[in-house]
Amino acid sequence: MAEAHVFQAQPLERAIARLVAAGGSEPREAELVAANLVMANLSGHDSHGVGMIPRYVESLQEGGLRPNRHPRAKLDAGALLALDGEAGYGQVIGMEATDMAIERAARHGVCVMALANAHHLCRIGQWAEQAVARGLVSISFVNVISRAIVAPYGGADARFGTNPCTIGIPLAGQPPFILDMATSGVAQGKVRVAYNKGESVAPGLLIDDKGNPTVDPRYGVVEPLGALTTFGLHKGYGLAVASELLGGALSGGGTQHTGERTKRRVLNGMLSILIDPAKLGTAEMFGREAAAFIDWLKKSPPAPGFDKVRIAGEPERETRVKRAREGIAVDATTWRDIRAAGEKLGLAGAELERLARG
Repeated sequence: MAEAHVFQAQPLERAIARLVAAGGSEPREAELVAANLVMANLSGHDSHGVGMIPRYVESLQEGGLRPNRHPRAKLDAGALLALDGEAGYGQVIGMEATDMAIERAARHGVCVMALANAHHLCRIGQWAEQAVARGLVSISFVNVISRAIVAPYGGADARFGTNPCTIGIPLAGQPPFILDMATSGVAQGKVRVAYNKGESVAPGLLIDDKGNPTVDPRYGVVEPLGALTTFGLHKGYGLAVASELLGGALSGGGTQHTGERTKRRVLNGMLSILIDPAKLGTAEMFGREAAAFIDWLKKSPPAPGFDKVRIAGEPERETRVKRAREGIAVDATTWRDIRAAGEKLGLAGAELERLARG
Protein backbone atom coordinates (compact mmCIF):
# COMPACT_ATOMS: atom_id res chain seq x y z
CA MET A 1 0.00 0.00 0.00
CA ALA A 2 1.23 3.51 -0.84
CA GLU A 3 2.43 5.60 2.06
CA ALA A 4 0.15 8.25 3.51
CA HIS A 5 0.78 11.90 2.70
CA VAL A 6 1.58 14.05 5.72
CA PHE A 7 0.60 17.73 5.69
CA GLN A 8 0.91 20.61 8.10
CA ALA A 9 -2.45 22.09 9.01
CA GLN A 10 -2.09 25.61 7.60
CA PRO A 11 -0.89 24.69 4.08
CA LEU A 12 -3.50 21.93 3.87
CA GLU A 13 -6.16 24.42 4.91
CA ARG A 14 -5.06 26.86 2.20
CA ALA A 15 -5.18 24.11 -0.43
CA ILE A 16 -8.67 22.98 0.56
CA ALA A 17 -9.90 26.59 0.63
CA ARG A 18 -8.61 27.04 -2.92
CA LEU A 19 -10.46 23.91 -4.01
CA VAL A 20 -13.72 25.00 -2.36
CA ALA A 21 -13.40 28.43 -3.97
CA ALA A 22 -13.03 26.71 -7.35
CA GLY A 23 -16.53 25.34 -6.73
CA GLY A 24 -17.99 28.85 -6.58
CA SER A 25 -17.69 29.74 -2.90
CA GLU A 26 -16.82 33.26 -1.84
CA PRO A 27 -13.46 33.59 -0.01
CA ARG A 28 -14.95 33.69 3.50
CA GLU A 29 -17.00 30.56 2.88
CA ALA A 30 -14.07 28.70 1.32
CA GLU A 31 -11.90 29.55 4.33
CA LEU A 32 -14.56 28.49 6.85
CA VAL A 33 -15.17 25.17 5.10
CA ALA A 34 -11.45 24.41 4.89
CA ALA A 35 -10.78 25.40 8.50
CA ASN A 36 -13.64 23.22 9.73
CA LEU A 37 -12.53 20.16 7.76
CA VAL A 38 -8.89 20.48 8.79
CA MET A 39 -9.94 20.94 12.42
CA ALA A 40 -11.77 17.62 12.19
CA ASN A 41 -8.54 16.00 10.99
CA LEU A 42 -6.55 17.71 13.73
CA SER A 43 -9.06 16.41 16.28
CA GLY A 44 -8.56 12.82 15.11
CA HIS A 45 -11.85 12.57 13.20
CA ASP A 46 -10.53 11.93 9.70
CA SER A 47 -14.00 10.67 8.77
CA HIS A 48 -15.22 14.28 8.93
CA GLY A 49 -12.08 15.91 7.57
CA VAL A 50 -10.71 16.76 4.14
CA GLY A 51 -11.73 13.33 2.88
CA MET A 52 -15.28 14.72 2.62
CA ILE A 53 -14.23 16.97 -0.29
CA PRO A 54 -14.88 14.46 -3.11
CA ARG A 55 -18.42 13.95 -1.81
CA TYR A 56 -18.94 17.72 -1.56
CA VAL A 57 -17.82 18.22 -5.16
CA GLU A 58 -20.23 15.53 -6.34
CA SER A 59 -22.99 17.27 -4.39
CA LEU A 60 -22.10 20.60 -5.98
CA GLN A 61 -22.18 19.14 -9.45
CA GLU A 62 -25.57 17.50 -8.97
CA GLY A 63 -26.99 20.69 -7.45
CA GLY A 64 -27.60 19.26 -3.98
CA LEU A 65 -25.07 21.60 -2.33
CA ARG A 66 -25.51 25.33 -2.91
CA PRO A 67 -22.58 27.71 -2.29
CA ASN A 68 -22.84 31.06 -0.52
CA ARG A 69 -26.02 30.43 1.45
CA HIS A 70 -26.89 31.58 4.96
CA PRO A 71 -29.54 30.46 7.48
CA ARG A 72 -32.99 31.84 6.70
CA ALA A 73 -35.26 32.46 9.70
CA LYS A 74 -38.69 30.86 9.38
CA LEU A 75 -39.53 31.74 12.99
CA ASP A 76 -37.72 34.06 15.38
CA ALA A 77 -39.70 34.17 18.61
CA GLY A 78 -37.06 34.92 21.20
CA ALA A 79 -36.24 31.61 22.84
CA LEU A 80 -37.63 29.71 19.83
CA LEU A 81 -35.77 29.83 16.55
CA ALA A 82 -36.57 27.90 13.34
CA LEU A 83 -34.07 28.16 10.49
CA ASP A 84 -33.66 26.80 6.97
CA GLY A 85 -30.12 26.11 5.79
CA GLU A 86 -31.10 26.23 2.11
CA ALA A 87 -28.72 23.32 1.34
CA GLY A 88 -25.74 25.56 2.01
CA TYR A 89 -22.35 24.43 3.26
CA GLY A 90 -22.93 23.12 6.78
CA GLN A 91 -19.68 24.68 7.96
CA VAL A 92 -21.18 28.14 7.37
CA ILE A 93 -24.80 27.32 8.14
CA GLY A 94 -23.85 25.55 11.39
CA MET A 95 -21.62 28.36 12.61
CA GLU A 96 -24.07 31.16 11.79
CA ALA A 97 -27.10 29.26 13.13
CA THR A 98 -25.24 28.55 16.38
CA ASP A 99 -24.27 32.21 16.68
CA MET A 100 -27.94 33.15 16.36
CA ALA A 101 -28.91 30.62 19.03
CA ILE A 102 -26.12 31.82 21.35
CA GLU A 103 -27.34 35.41 21.12
CA ARG A 104 -30.88 34.41 22.03
CA ALA A 105 -29.81 32.09 24.86
CA ALA A 106 -27.69 34.89 26.32
CA ARG A 107 -30.74 37.16 26.19
CA HIS A 108 -33.47 34.76 27.33
CA GLY A 109 -31.51 32.14 29.27
CA VAL A 110 -32.42 29.41 26.79
CA CYS A 111 -32.86 28.94 23.07
CA VAL A 112 -34.44 26.01 21.27
CA MET A 113 -33.19 26.12 17.69
CA ALA A 114 -34.60 23.96 14.90
CA LEU A 115 -32.34 23.94 11.85
CA ALA A 116 -33.59 22.24 8.69
CA ASN A 117 -32.08 21.54 5.30
CA ALA A 118 -28.40 22.23 5.97
CA HIS A 119 -25.85 20.44 3.87
CA HIS A 120 -23.43 18.22 5.83
CA LEU A 121 -22.87 19.91 9.22
CA CYS A 122 -19.61 18.00 9.62
CA ARG A 123 -18.36 17.46 13.20
CA ILE A 124 -21.29 18.48 15.40
CA GLY A 125 -18.90 18.88 18.32
CA GLN A 126 -17.66 22.06 16.64
CA TRP A 127 -21.02 23.73 17.29
CA ALA A 128 -21.03 22.49 20.89
CA GLU A 129 -17.54 23.96 21.36
CA GLN A 130 -18.80 27.25 19.93
CA ALA A 131 -21.59 27.36 22.51
CA VAL A 132 -19.57 26.29 25.56
CA ALA A 133 -16.97 28.94 24.71
CA ARG A 134 -19.75 31.40 25.61
CA GLY A 135 -20.53 29.57 28.86
CA LEU A 136 -23.61 27.77 27.53
CA VAL A 137 -24.73 24.16 27.80
CA SER A 138 -25.49 22.73 24.35
CA ILE A 139 -27.59 19.66 23.50
CA SER A 140 -28.09 18.68 19.85
CA PHE A 141 -29.92 15.92 17.99
CA VAL A 142 -29.11 15.51 14.29
CA ASN A 143 -30.55 13.42 11.48
CA VAL A 144 -29.10 12.62 8.07
CA ILE A 145 -30.96 12.51 4.77
CA SER A 146 -28.78 10.75 2.24
CA ARG A 147 -28.32 7.09 1.40
CA ALA A 148 -29.55 5.13 4.43
CA ILE A 149 -26.53 3.39 5.99
CA VAL A 150 -27.58 2.18 9.48
CA ALA A 151 -29.80 -0.80 10.28
CA PRO A 152 -32.46 -0.69 13.00
CA TYR A 153 -31.91 -3.03 15.93
CA GLY A 154 -33.21 -6.41 14.79
CA GLY A 155 -33.22 -5.34 11.11
CA ALA A 156 -31.12 -6.70 8.25
CA ASP A 157 -30.78 -3.61 6.03
CA ALA A 158 -30.13 0.13 6.28
CA ARG A 159 -33.04 2.44 7.17
CA PHE A 160 -31.50 5.69 8.49
CA GLY A 161 -28.25 7.64 8.90
CA THR A 162 -25.64 7.90 11.63
CA ASN A 163 -27.83 10.45 13.48
CA PRO A 164 -25.39 12.12 15.89
CA CYS A 165 -26.18 13.27 19.42
CA THR A 166 -23.90 15.90 20.93
CA ILE A 167 -23.73 17.44 24.42
CA GLY A 168 -21.37 20.26 25.39
CA ILE A 169 -21.01 21.35 29.03
CA PRO A 170 -18.71 24.20 30.16
CA LEU A 171 -16.55 23.41 33.18
CA ALA A 172 -15.21 26.25 35.31
CA GLY A 173 -11.43 26.53 35.21
CA GLN A 174 -10.90 23.61 32.84
CA PRO A 175 -11.66 22.53 29.26
CA PRO A 176 -15.28 21.56 28.57
CA PHE A 177 -17.04 18.24 28.39
CA ILE A 178 -17.83 17.59 24.68
CA LEU A 179 -19.73 14.37 23.98
CA ASP A 180 -19.99 14.09 20.20
CA MET A 181 -21.08 10.71 18.93
CA ALA A 182 -22.83 8.98 16.09
CA THR A 183 -25.62 6.68 17.21
CA SER A 184 -24.14 4.04 14.92
CA GLY A 185 -21.29 2.04 16.41
CA VAL A 186 -18.92 3.92 14.11
CA ALA A 187 -19.26 6.90 11.77
CA GLN A 188 -19.70 5.97 8.11
CA GLY A 189 -16.68 8.08 7.23
CA LYS A 190 -14.51 5.89 9.46
CA VAL A 191 -15.60 2.87 7.41
CA ARG A 192 -14.64 4.79 4.25
CA VAL A 193 -11.23 5.57 5.77
CA ALA A 194 -10.73 1.89 6.68
CA TYR A 195 -11.69 0.86 3.13
CA ASN A 196 -9.27 3.39 1.61
CA LYS A 197 -6.49 2.15 3.90
CA GLY A 198 -7.22 -1.51 3.18
CA GLU A 199 -8.02 -2.20 6.84
CA SER A 200 -10.79 -4.18 8.54
CA VAL A 201 -13.35 -2.66 10.88
CA ALA A 202 -13.84 -3.94 14.41
CA PRO A 203 -16.36 -6.77 14.91
CA GLY A 204 -19.94 -5.81 15.68
CA LEU A 205 -20.01 -2.57 13.68
CA LEU A 206 -21.17 -3.73 10.26
CA ILE A 207 -23.46 -6.25 8.56
CA ASP A 208 -23.21 -7.44 4.97
CA ASP A 209 -25.90 -7.34 2.29
CA LYS A 210 -27.53 -10.45 3.77
CA GLY A 211 -27.63 -9.06 7.32
CA ASN A 212 -24.70 -11.13 8.58
CA PRO A 213 -21.95 -9.62 10.77
CA THR A 214 -18.78 -8.68 8.83
CA VAL A 215 -15.50 -6.82 9.36
CA ASP A 216 -15.07 -6.03 5.64
CA PRO A 217 -15.47 -2.24 5.18
CA ARG A 218 -16.47 -2.60 1.52
CA TYR A 219 -20.02 -3.40 2.68
CA GLY A 220 -20.22 0.17 3.94
CA VAL A 221 -18.77 1.73 0.79
CA VAL A 222 -19.43 -0.21 -2.43
CA GLU A 223 -22.19 -2.43 -3.82
CA PRO A 224 -23.54 -4.79 -2.66
CA LEU A 225 -24.01 -2.58 0.37
CA GLY A 226 -24.66 -3.80 3.89
CA ALA A 227 -25.29 -1.52 6.85
CA LEU A 228 -23.74 -0.12 9.99
CA THR A 229 -25.22 -1.18 13.31
CA THR A 230 -26.21 1.08 16.20
CA PHE A 231 -24.06 1.24 19.33
CA GLY A 232 -25.30 -0.48 22.47
CA LEU A 233 -27.86 -2.66 20.68
CA HIS A 234 -31.39 -1.33 21.39
CA LYS A 235 -30.09 1.64 23.40
CA GLY A 236 -28.22 3.28 20.54
CA TYR A 237 -31.11 2.39 18.26
CA GLY A 238 -33.53 4.23 20.54
CA LEU A 239 -31.31 7.32 20.55
CA ALA A 240 -30.98 7.14 16.75
CA VAL A 241 -34.75 7.15 16.36
CA ALA A 242 -35.04 10.08 18.79
CA SER A 243 -32.45 12.01 16.73
CA GLU A 244 -34.41 11.32 13.53
CA LEU A 245 -37.67 12.46 15.06
CA LEU A 246 -36.22 15.56 16.74
CA GLY A 247 -33.50 16.56 14.29
CA GLY A 248 -35.53 15.62 11.23
CA ALA A 249 -39.28 15.71 11.84
CA LEU A 250 -39.45 18.41 14.54
CA SER A 251 -36.93 20.67 12.78
CA GLY A 252 -39.08 20.65 9.67
CA GLY A 253 -36.29 19.21 7.55
CA GLY A 254 -37.89 15.80 7.03
CA THR A 255 -36.92 12.23 7.79
CA GLN A 256 -35.24 9.37 5.97
CA HIS A 257 -37.92 7.14 4.48
CA THR A 258 -36.85 6.20 0.95
CA GLY A 259 -34.34 3.77 -0.50
CA GLU A 260 -32.82 6.46 -2.76
CA ARG A 261 -29.12 5.75 -3.28
CA THR A 262 -28.07 7.90 -6.22
CA LYS A 263 -28.10 11.43 -4.79
CA ARG A 264 -24.77 12.65 -3.46
CA ARG A 265 -26.03 15.48 -1.27
CA VAL A 266 -25.98 15.02 2.52
CA LEU A 267 -28.70 17.03 4.26
CA ASN A 268 -28.81 17.44 8.02
CA GLY A 269 -31.54 18.62 10.34
CA MET A 270 -30.59 19.64 13.88
CA LEU A 271 -32.52 20.43 17.02
CA SER A 272 -30.30 22.29 19.49
CA ILE A 273 -31.10 23.40 23.03
CA LEU A 274 -28.77 26.04 24.51
CA ILE A 275 -28.98 26.87 28.22
CA ASP A 276 -27.31 29.68 30.15
CA PRO A 277 -26.52 28.36 33.67
CA ALA A 278 -26.15 31.92 34.95
CA LYS A 279 -29.73 32.77 34.04
CA LEU A 280 -30.99 29.45 35.38
CA GLY A 281 -29.83 30.52 38.83
CA THR A 282 -27.72 27.43 39.50
CA ALA A 283 -24.39 28.67 38.14
CA GLU A 284 -22.53 28.64 41.46
CA MET A 285 -23.72 25.17 42.42
CA PHE A 286 -23.22 23.95 38.85
CA GLY A 287 -19.62 25.09 38.75
CA ARG A 288 -18.79 23.68 42.16
CA GLU A 289 -20.52 20.33 41.73
CA ALA A 290 -19.30 19.79 38.17
CA ALA A 291 -15.69 20.40 39.26
CA ALA A 292 -16.08 18.06 42.24
CA PHE A 293 -17.52 15.30 40.09
CA ILE A 294 -14.87 15.54 37.35
CA ASP A 295 -12.15 15.52 40.02
CA TRP A 296 -13.76 12.43 41.60
CA LEU A 297 -13.84 10.67 38.21
CA LYS A 298 -10.21 11.38 37.42
CA LYS A 299 -8.99 10.07 40.76
CA SER A 300 -10.06 6.59 39.68
CA PRO A 301 -6.91 4.46 39.22
CA PRO A 302 -6.42 3.61 35.53
CA ALA A 303 -7.47 0.13 34.47
CA PRO A 304 -4.96 -2.18 32.75
CA GLY A 305 -4.15 -0.81 29.31
CA PHE A 306 -5.06 2.79 30.19
CA ASP A 307 -2.82 5.63 31.34
CA LYS A 308 -5.57 7.70 33.00
CA VAL A 309 -9.29 8.42 33.12
CA ARG A 310 -10.46 10.98 30.56
CA ILE A 311 -13.72 12.78 29.88
CA ALA A 312 -15.36 13.34 26.49
CA GLY A 313 -13.51 15.99 24.50
CA GLU A 314 -10.14 15.25 26.06
CA PRO A 315 -8.91 12.78 23.39
CA GLU A 316 -9.68 15.34 20.67
CA ARG A 317 -7.74 18.07 22.47
CA GLU A 318 -4.74 15.80 22.95
CA THR A 319 -4.84 14.73 19.30
CA ARG A 320 -4.91 18.36 18.15
CA VAL A 321 -1.67 19.06 19.97
CA LYS A 322 -0.02 15.94 18.54
CA ARG A 323 -1.13 16.47 14.95
CA ALA A 324 -0.35 20.18 15.01
CA ARG A 325 3.20 19.13 15.83
CA GLU A 326 3.59 16.00 13.70
CA GLY A 327 1.26 16.80 10.81
CA ILE A 328 -1.97 15.33 9.42
CA ALA A 329 -1.70 12.00 7.62
CA VAL A 330 -4.00 11.57 4.61
CA ASP A 331 -3.98 8.09 3.05
CA ALA A 332 -2.94 7.84 -0.60
CA THR A 333 -6.39 6.84 -1.87
CA THR A 334 -8.12 9.75 -0.15
CA TRP A 335 -5.52 12.24 -1.41
CA ARG A 336 -5.88 10.89 -4.95
CA ASP A 337 -9.65 11.35 -4.70
CA ILE A 338 -9.23 14.92 -3.40
CA ARG A 339 -6.93 15.79 -6.31
CA ALA A 340 -9.43 14.28 -8.74
CA ALA A 341 -12.22 16.33 -7.15
CA GLY A 342 -10.20 19.50 -7.63
CA GLU A 343 -9.59 18.65 -11.26
CA LYS A 344 -13.36 18.35 -11.79
CA LEU A 345 -13.53 22.03 -10.77
CA GLY A 346 -10.63 23.08 -12.98
CA LEU A 347 -7.96 23.06 -10.24
CA ALA A 348 -4.90 21.17 -11.42
CA GLY A 349 -3.73 18.41 -9.11
CA ALA A 350 -0.18 19.75 -9.21
CA GLU A 351 -1.39 23.18 -8.03
CA LEU A 352 -3.34 21.62 -5.16
CA GLU A 353 -0.29 19.59 -4.20
CA ARG A 354 1.92 22.69 -4.25
CA LEU A 355 -0.47 24.58 -1.98
CA ALA A 356 -0.81 21.67 0.45
CA ARG A 357 2.94 21.28 0.74
CA GLY A 358 3.31 24.96 1.65
